[in-house]
Amino acid sequence: MGKTPFKVHAFVCTNNRHGESKSCADGDSQTIKDVLKKELKALGIWGAAARVSTSGCLGNCAHGPNVYLYPQMISFTECTPDDVPAIVAEIAKHARPESSDNS
Repeated sequence: MGKTPFKVHAFVCTNNRHGESKSCADGDSQTIKDVLKKELKALGIWGAAARVSTSGCLGNCAHGPNVYLYPQMISFTECTPDDVPAIVAEIAKHARPESSDNS
C-alpha cells in the first residue's frame, strides 16, 4: 500500500444516522469540513500539501464529530466549528514545505 500524496490528509466524519443513534453529523461536521477546507486554502496549503475529505464512520461516533489526520495518526474528537483553528494549526505544522513529517 502506498503513502498518501499529501503531507496531511484530514478525514472528517460526516456520517448521519438520522436520529437512530448519535452520529458525527449531529454535531455540524459538514460545517467543520467546509471551514477546514476554506482555511487551508487561505493559508495556501490546500491541494499539494494538505487535503480535507469527507469520511464515513470512523468508529467513534459517541465522541463525534471526529477529525482524523493521516499519516500523522492524530485524532480530534467532540469537535465543534470553534475547534477548527486548532485543527488548522496542527495541519499547517505538518504541511508546510519545511516539514518533512510524512511518515
